[in-house]
Amino acid sequence: MSALQIYVDGISLFGPGLSGWEQSREVLAGDAALLLAPPQLPPVECLPPAERRRVGMLIKLSMAIGFEAVRSAGADPAHLATVFSSTEADCDNCHNILETLASPDRAVSPTRFHNSVHNAPSGYWSIATACMEPSTSLCAYDATFSAGLLEATTQSLNSSKPTLLLAYDATFPEPLFELRPIPYPLGVALVLNPVKTASARAQLSLSLVTSDASKMPDAELEMLRLNIPAARSLPLMQLLAKGSNGTVVIDYLEPLNLSIEVQCAV
Repeated sequence: MSALQIYVDGISLFGPGLSGWEQSREVLAGDAALLLAPPQLPPVECLPPAERRRVGMLIKLSMAIGFEAVRSAGADPAHLATVFSSTEADCDNCHNILETLASPDRAVSPTRFHNSVHNAPSGYWSIATACMEPSTSLCAYDATFSAGLLEATTQSLNSSKPTLLLAYDATFPEPLFELRPIPYPLGVALVLNPVKTASARAQLSLSLVTSDASKMPDAELEMLRLNIPAARSLPLMQLLAKGSNGTVVIDYLEPLNLSIEVQCAV
């Protein structure tokens, strides 16, 4: 395909030892050590109290990355189309529902059921922001970040409007963890803009290649990249953290990967 070009206006990253973009930027730039621990998430913003009480890790994570990216871009979340990309969605709710179905009392909680659907974060985001712009929720297993980035970029270019990409993953309890051993929750968000503005931090050029995926030089960051689908984004996030120009390759659908040329001096 021809290269797709898009600008990055806003960035966020929350994960193990990565509590927001400022701390993440220091770790990815090599100015601070990564201390693996569950992510420290801010309180859920803008939800009514009843909804706030119901939400779990996945909603909290998606809200944290979404609002931080929007703030850093100086954008209005009510006017941003969104792409929500997650390989598993709400693992805790899925576990609880399966546990209930395997018990003598098979009555599933309606609240748990509506929170278990793949587009639940999109629904909560629209409640929190009063956003009525188009929203897409998708999954592509380990290629989920690249699929989300391609979808958000394509939508932004076609609509000539900014789009918010949110890519995030959570962890399953046992016994599902043995089948899908994602070790930590992690999420990234990017505000993508087809037009260069004063908020632009970098320009991305996306193309499909058959080259091998880029690896992280730090062993612990590479462990995260290999084991959390949303963390396939880390080579890209590292270039953005350093403010460096360069090209990285992100896992996509075999035999193709996604090449991302980054120009930070825009």
